[in-house]
Amino acid sequence: MHIPDGLLSTPVIVVTYAITVLAVAYSARKLKEMPEEKIPLLGLFAAGIFAAQMVNFPIIGGVSGHLLGATLAAVLLGPYAAVIVMTSVLLIQTLLFGDGGITAIGANILNTGLIGAFIGYWVYRGLKNINEGFAMGIAAWLSVVLGAALASIEIGLSHSLPFMKVLSLMVGYHALIGIGEAVLTVLIVYAIKARLPEIEGVPA
Repeated sequence: MHIPDGLLSTPVIVVTYAITVLAVAYSARKLKEMPEEKIPLLGLFAAGIFAAQMVNFPIIGGVSGHLLGATLAAVLLGPYAAVIVMTSVLLIQTLLFGDGGITAIGANILNTGLIGAFIGYWVYRGLKNINEGFAMGIAAWLSVVLGAALASIEIGLSHSLPFMKVLSLMVGYHALIGIGEAVLTVLIVYAIKARLPEIEGVPA
């Protein structure tokens, strides 16, 4: 889902950068409410998600997916902490490993970080009373599909590729990738809660 350089028009780049910068700045401000002893968890989760994203799982026809982790981080740390964690991971991937374009950093953080951190978290909170595992799975799956759809819209608005073709391929494949995201999110969250009971009570 990482958009490379050359696909987005200048207006789309400007708008996505603006949204991302504002969201990251607001999230950093909200993190002042997090107890100091919880701050090291941000680095721990950033390193863990970065490592987890290196493991790909096959989907179909040579297409593979990997954990995004935004909803996972939001469930455990809250949406604002998840934004900072995902921004750090995505910046390192772009600047050091060339995964996504520099001009598209704003869009890539928006699509793969902010969507999962905020919308995924709100969906999780809304469905949590039904069943926590179900809520996490649906939220994680939806974050992947919505992120893919938003990336398609950004590319379509930039007139760099045929919109409907990109949308159908992106959403179709990421609907499958999202299943892996959902399963991994549920398994990892429960495993972390079992090993790190202090994770409970982190401000959301």
